[in-house]
Amino acid sequence: MDDLSFEEFEVEYKFLKAVIEGGVETRPDNILIYATSNRRHLIKENWNDRDDMEHDNGMHRSDTMEEKLSLVNRFGVTICYSKPSQKEYFHIVEELAQKAGVVMEQQQLRAEANKWELSHGGISGRTAQQFINYLLGQQE
Repeated sequence: MDDLSFEEFEVEYKFLKAVIEGGVETRPDNILIYATSNRRHLIKENWNDRDDMEHDNGMHRSDTMEEKLSLVNRFGVTICYSKPSQKEYFHIVEELAQKAGVVMEQQQLRAEANKWELSHGGISGRTAQQFINYLLGQQE
């Protein structure tokens, strides 16, 4: 599943939790579930969810939050991609350029990569790859 996420009104995540953890039915041995998401939490949360007590009816919102956040705990591995430093960004650009066969002096490559990231969303591995793709397109 790619880019998995649920809106607050969607309750299908409860079924997915049951499939992952098992329930009445046993999960087949030949099924492995991988999921990616751009959200830290798979279900949208808002500031109202953080206030533990709903004063009108005495309900504990933290129970609801735990239910929502528990889906992510069903997956054994979480990989977080933090923003690289400029030094790391240049290293990524240089490695990608070398693998792609881009021939350019290091100082010029870094200067062009710096201009690219300033006008294309900032420092990231994705920006570095897009820059190399751009350079390859210019060589054709």
